[in-house]
Amino acid sequence: MTMPHSLRTEALVSGYGRTVVVDGVDLEIPDGEVSVIVGANASGKSTLLKTIARLLPAQSGSVILDGRAIDQVPTKELARTVGLLPQQPVAPEGIAVADLVGRGRHPHQKLFRSWSTEDDRAVTEALAATGTLKLADRAVDELSGGQRQRVWIAMALAQQTDILLLDEPTTFLDVSHQIDVLDLLADLNATRGTTVVMVLHDINLAARYADHLFAVRAGKLIASGAPRDVVDADLVRGVFDLDALVIDDPASGTPLVLPRGRHRVLPAAPVQTAAPAHTPVQTGEHR
Repeated sequence: MTMPHSLRTEALVSGYGRTVVVDGVDLEIPDGEVSVIVGANASGKSTLLKTIARLLPAQSGSVILDGRAIDQVPTKELARTVGLLPQQPVAPEGIAVADLVGRGRHPHQKLFRSWSTEDDRAVTEALAATGTLKLADRAVDELSGGQRQRVWIAMALAQQTDILLLDEPTTFLDVSHQIDVLDLLADLNATRGTTVVMVLHDINLAARYADHLFAVRAGKLIASGAPRDVVDADLVRGVFDLDALVIDDPASGTPLVLPRGRHRVLPAAPVQTAAPAHTPVQTGEHR
């Protein structure tokens, strides 16, 4: 099981150069739960995640981990606590899958400490959990986009952090593999107590898998809470500019967003009537 941690932001402002993307966000990540950040394209959700992970420095405000400003936490200590899967990671050319996943063990390496059976076990378990064990000897750049994404998730799992941050982990995956990955992360949370924070672009998947949702628009936090408490037609309109009906998902009971966009109206089927007895009934295709 994981250790408990507190992770929050205070009046967080971040962006690129003089451009502010995240604008004064206060939030607290629930420990031991699955949280999902949702928002429209260019809303600031990925920038928020990068700043929480210290991949991007704050312009003002702060990210607080266990009572300390995150920029004061030593790099290796941070890497043993917080793992990050960015949106478009880049692997060294020609690296094998097992070697890439093994890089997730670097935060656990100490001076004069060689590779251990514990490291082997962590890598094997991560490969098995993501269905990539058979790919261990393949070069990463030979894999499909979906296979590569699962390998990157395996590397994050091998790091064995108490907090795991993932920026759109279902990118490049078909629907079946999206569900596999999200089920995997939910199981990791349930079995190890790992705090999982994800950016997802699909509001319905977010509502199904999240214990807690953070909805952002134009760099500001618009709503925060359990999906059932915050996802309604007003939120969808305010965050996504989308007119939608929100109902209970019949499979999961979580909110299900049904857009009210233009619908194609099919022509009504012709009414079949009985032909008069003296009129021969035509057969074959009718136009």
